[in-house]
Amino acid sequence: MRTKPKLSFWQIFNMSFGFLGIQFGFALQNANASGILLTFGADLHHLSWFWLVAPITGMIVQPIIGAWSDRTWNRFGRRRPFFLVGAGLTATALILMPNAPHFAGIFSPMLIGGGMLMIMDASINISMEPFRALVADKLPDEQHTLGFSTQTLLIGIGAVAGSWLPYILHNWFGFAQSADDGIVGANVLWSFYIGAMVLIASILWTVKSTKEYPPEFYEEEIKEEGAEAHKEKFRIPKVMIQLLVVQFFSWFALFSMWVYTTPAVAQHFFGATDPNSDLFKEAQSWVGILFGVYNGVSAIIALTLPLIAKRIGRRATHSLALTLGGISFISFLIIPTAELLIIPMVGIGIAWGSILAMPYAMLANSIPPRQMGVFMGIFNMSITIPQIVSGIFSGMILKYFFNDDPMKSIIMAGVLMILGALSTFFVSDKLDLKHKKQA
Repeated sequence: MRTKPKLSFWQIFNMSFGFLGIQFGFALQNANASGILLTFGADLHHLSWFWLVAPITGMIVQPIIGAWSDRTWNRFGRRRPFFLVGAGLTATALILMPNAPHFAGIFSPMLIGGGMLMIMDASINISMEPFRALVADKLPDEQHTLGFSTQTLLIGIGAVAGSWLPYILHNWFGFAQSADDGIVGANVLWSFYIGAMVLIASILWTVKSTKEYPPEFYEEEIKEEGAEAHKEKFRIPKVMIQLLVVQFFSWFALFSMWVYTTPAVAQHFFGATDPNSDLFKEAQSWVGILFGVYNGVSAIIALTLPLIAKRIGRRATHSLALTLGGISFISFLIIPTAELLIIPMVGIGIAWGSILAMPYAMLANSIPPRQMGVFMGIFNMSITIPQIVSGIFSGMILKYFFNDDPMKSIIMAGVLMILGALSTFFVSDKLDLKHKKQA
């Protein structure tokens, strides 16, 4: 197979820039979907069920899109056509979701809101999976960690902007936070509109600035390895199976955070339980700030991850990051005020930055280049399955074991993330083993 040339940082930056817009929209969803659905009348115990649509659609969509993009070659390229389609659909869902009450004559706002959440996540996945594959397509093995870390940097920047935007529009520009019962505030509404525009613009930047290798680039791989050797490549790599355990604990914890942070902060720090009250909406805005903090930290830590991994190995780096995240979740128990929740968000941001980069970096070296899309799509199940399990059972756990206290769900997330840190050392990372032999 032809040797892939090393790319400059700015080339890697440009080809990942669309992730900034994707995560801008994803952050708006993460920080506001629970509050929006509660505003529309969702029950707290059933909240996780609405969030199930996201991982279920991801589990279905990503492998299909991965396999399809592996076989797609046209004048736009291999992965780029999917960036454009996903961006258009996601932008449409971002505009429609907070406007669900205006369609109440057709369906209930809660049903429309949940449907738009499903469409939004399916559309995000159409763009997101090919972005992961593009990094592995374009970069040599030794640049994989840098490539996925650069994606993490842009994910963090986009997520900070998306998470903070409703707060900024209300407090700096006077957009109304309050609204009639069952109606989304203007600050959130316009945040979703702006998010749609940012998403389209960032995707177009990547499509315009990045070229893909033509099909001929991979023909030598087939000739050198032969049909039988190529057939062997369809076997699931051992490292992918080992990473499933790490991913299960990590993403179960993250799903719990996204679903329950808003009600937990509202109840414990603002004394608010009514989703239509001004105090609850204030808590929701503050959660957006907190989510922006952890995403901002992930952006800052992203470009240091390759340096740390080079010194102590990728497994140890990921385990350390997950441990810090777990301790930070558990520390919610002793934090006295909502303002001080910024402190544990730093540790959660370090964990999030590693989750977005290290598993993909460990996996990419073991995947055949011609099937990069489909394997990345299959690996996405390590993200979606734990979220589905959490979505099904976390509501029951909250009701029957946690006495309807969402803060206990946050503590559970911390314990699970520490278990993920321990399981990281059972992963056979080729690059870590290679470095050990050289040492």
